[in-house]
Amino acid sequence: MGAIAVHEFVSLDGVFEDPSWTAPYGFDPEMGDDIGRITRASDAILLGRRTFEMFAPAWSQRTAAEDPGAPFFNDSPKAVVSASLDDAAAESTWHNSRSLGAYDAERIREFAGGFSGGVYVSGSGSLVRALLADGLVGALHLFVYPEVRGTGARLFPEGTAPAKLRLRHQYAYDNGVLHLHYASA
Repeated sequence: MGAIAVHEFVSLDGVFEDPSWTAPYGFDPEMGDDIGRITRASDAILLGRRTFEMFAPAWSQRTAAEDPGAPFFNDSPKAVVSASLDDAAAESTWHNSRSLGAYDAERIREFAGGFSGGVYVSGSGSLVRALLADGLVGALHLFVYPEVRGTGARLFPEGTAPAKLRLRHQYAYDNGVLHLHYASA
């Protein structure tokens, strides 16, 4: 099975919702390099429905000249976990996309098993929590911003299933953001 690698932008208090609040910190070139390494190690993309619906219009019209990540996001096979989106709607929304239906760990294992490289996940909090609970996340990359949001959807809200993780790597960027790379313990 291709390892599932998750990438999230979070505040110190765990808020990941609508990461437009990260803009004042800029995008450190080293962050771009690290995210590029994560995507280059991936052969496919897996997203929850809400993130898919945000990413599709943002990426589908972007070119490599505008953003070096555009070919990965636009050309890679994409799967969306959604009980309300079918294959035809997924494909018409964003080229090379399909629906896996409602969350099903075995269906996700089967999807990831179709790739020798990894499967990339960004955002998709409900999906990420379920993947972690089912032991499907091979790498969790948290980009932690030096800000307490106070309110907003948290990646790990009250009631999240306990999980043990092992820190594999950490790095502090010049803009104050920390990259924490975790694996299952």
